[in-house]
Amino acid sequence: MPIEIKQVDLDLLAAYAAIPISFTVESILRVDVIDGGLGGLALVEEKADPPYVKYYGQDSDDESDSPIAWPQQFDVSRWGIFLAYDGPRPVGGAAVAIDTPGLNVLEDRRDLAVLWDIRICADVRGRGIGAALLRHAAGWAGQQGCTQLKIETQNVNVPACRFYAGQGCTLGAIHRYGYAACPPVAHEAMLLWYLDL
Repeated sequence: MPIEIKQVDLDLLAAYAAIPISFTVESILRVDVIDGGLGGLALVEEKADPPYVKYYGQDSDDESDSPIAWPQQFDVSRWGIFLAYDGPRPVGGAAVAIDTPGLNVLEDRRDLAVLWDIRICADVRGRGIGAALLRHAAGWAGQQGCTQLKIETQNVNVPACRFYAGQGCTLGAIHRYGYAACPPVAHEAMLLWYLDL
């Protein structure tokens, strides 16, 4: 049965949140500084020793990172929230933020959309569901008048970096200290990808 992607209302955020977002970190992209930064930055892949599982907010009782909390934190009235279904089962999701006051990642640009979240069930990864969701999200953002889609990931998520590069995204920024205010992930670098729509 083919995967079907549907835009959903907020009443399905619990189903969206139930889709796991964890992955195994087997390698990282180490950020090397060249000539004190004047020569740029280089990303060098190295094995994670030991490998570990990275959870995005699912390893704590704090639900503030959960999709269920989005409406309490942000005005999501203009967001696009999508679920990918394999038959009746939700197997993936994507959320796109646009025109949201106070959401700094939008850079005060009305022509910029942000892929706020994307997640795929582990047992169906590698079947093209992520690519279909990204295409769908990008298409929706373009229909809303956006000219670029911004995507944030980290240097510990090498598969995501390869995925975004393979989907035509361009790495626009490496922020070595992007998570300095969050001690559990302060060692990670923020990578910002951009897709022209």
